[in-house]
Amino acid sequence: MRLLDTKDTEKLRVQEFSQRYIPSYAILSHRWDEDEVTFEDIKNGDFKQKKGFAKLEGCRTRARVDKYDWIWVGTCCIDKSSSAELNEAINSMYRWYQESAVCYTYLSDLEEIDSLDQSRWFSRGWTLQELIAPHHLLLFDMHWRLLGTKTEHVDEIARITDILRDVILGHRYPGSCNVAQRISWASKRETTRKEDMAYCLMGLFDIHILPMYGEGSENAFLRLQQEILKRTSDQTLFLRTASHEPYNQGLLATSPGAFCTHFECFSWLPPYLAMYDGFWRPYASLIPSNYTPRSLDYDEQTATYSDDHPVYVQSAFGPNGLQ
Repeated sequence: MRLLDTKDTEKLRVQEFSQRYIPSYAILSHRWDEDEVTFEDIKNGDFKQKKGFAKLEGCRTRARVDKYDWIWVGTCCIDKSSSAELNEAINSMYRWYQESAVCYTYLSDLEEIDSLDQSRWFSRGWTLQELIAPHHLLLFDMHWRLLGTKTEHVDEIARITDILRDVILGHRYPGSCNVAQRISWASKRETTRKEDMAYCLMGLFDIHILPMYGEGSENAFLRLQQEILKRTSDQTLFLRTASHEPYNQGLLATSPGAFCTHFECFSWLPPYLAMYDGFWRPYASLIPSNYTPRSLDYDEQTATYSDDHPVYVQSAFGPNGLQ
């Protein structure tokens, strides 16, 4: 793992640390823009004219104020010319954010007075795990003014992202949520490289697959689901919404977008079962059978949601998933 030195105010310097000893570090979460400072730029000493240099200086300054000597920044701490290093970084990303002392979330398109939902940071694929994994997350506007912590803004973040409050706060392990619900958190998000819509979900499922850029988004997402199937018997993986993939004749979805949370796509689910934390959360009530006594079981044409009182929901497996 490479970390960027925050102490040296004259130049940028990255240092590699072995897994045995990694110092306490801050980590940056941001939306990648054009002309970011890369590892190659730092190695060549050619970075001050880059637009992304101001962002690096901002996060390093904040880290110094908070007494952190090191910070991890994805744009410049990974040597992307090495496929092996890039693979390791992608598969380690969730853990790196989880083990950070603090995560600085830089909202480059937001002024202090704006509401959080105006930032595109909440619509990007990789920022999903960057929101959930850190225990301590600070939000900053474009001028590096502190907006608060994710704890202080949890209700607004939950509304924007459809993620459960307890998951955002770290009070609930993401793995306790069913598969469909976790995928649905990415259903409205986008990535620059299409395959990343699958790769950015690996950490939420604690699985590892080899990134293969060029394989296409559908193949990448199918590989992700196949790996999930090896790890769990949670049948909500098949609970995709057919209206978003009308020509898909397979059992597995081709993109996270098939796990939408649109009200009209859940006419088969009693509305009172879809409310959670005061929000419409259609997947939250469907608890995988391998987790708790509450389960969603499929028996011929009837799906049974059982708690103290069973509720029978008419559904069936068809060429377009669960109807």
